[in-house]
Amino acid sequence: MPSDPNQLLRETTFAILDVETTGLSPTYGHRVCEIACLRARDGVELARFESFVDPQRSISPGALGVNRITPEMLYGAPTFGEIVAPLLRVLEDAVLVAHNAPFDLGFLSAEFEIARVPLPKNLVVDTLALTRRVYNLGRNSLSAVAVALGVDSQPTHRAMADVQVTSEILQRIIWDLDRRWRITTLGQLLEWQGGSVPYPRPHALPLPPTISEALDTGGRVRMRYVDARGQETDRVIRPLRVAGRRGYLYLIAHCYRREAQRTFRLDRVIELVLED
Repeated sequence: MPSDPNQLLRETTFAILDVETTGLSPTYGHRVCEIACLRARDGVELARFESFVDPQRSISPGALGVNRITPEMLYGAPTFGEIVAPLLRVLEDAVLVAHNAPFDLGFLSAEFEIARVPLPKNLVVDTLALTRRVYNLGRNSLSAVAVALGVDSQPTHRAMADVQVTSEILQRIIWDLDRRWRITTLGQLLEWQGGSVPYPRPHALPLPPTISEALDTGGRVRMRYVDARGQETDRVIRPLRVAGRRGYLYLIAHCYRREAQRTFRLDRVIELVLED
């Protein structure tokens, strides 16, 4: 684990990671179905790892609508336990980086537990948390931040593409922190963030940034949703809270289409976009 607070950021090795999953919460049995990790120092790639992962379960309609990973694409893919060794080599002695890190860490924690492998002890940087601290953006999803910061790549909800975007965002944040506040060391970066991000507590429910932001602000969200009959609708809602019930996560929200409170199964949500 890199631990020297005086280590310069330009000399720090980062492992930028992203997972695609079968649903929104490992607490309710959802699994990793794709993973990518890019090892880099001072913006220069040192190594990379990416793989489909056999989740040993079906993909929810909502996840399929976002990442477009089909059962056929996962046919013959290794299990998470079979890719742990090469993944750990890319993570070794690096600072792990993710956008909305608690979400990725929650799934990693569950997968490492299933594989009976101890959790890696990397320090963790969250580009979502840093973005909220450094910039005053209206939206902080990966795609919104990429557009706001003018990075070259764009996310596609596929693991390596989103890793590339996160890597570019990290470099822009590091550049701005140096230029504005003379933050140049790993210790200063972690202090600015509020400390290394811990793995979520068991049964915690890390949520996607759009839902978290809407719950925090009481804002409206445009949602594409597939109901139990397979019919897709587009509606505007105001999220009120999230609850777990019978193995699923549910979003309780005011639905402006019906002008009434409604409950939506989160694994059936295809897209959420904050309204201006």
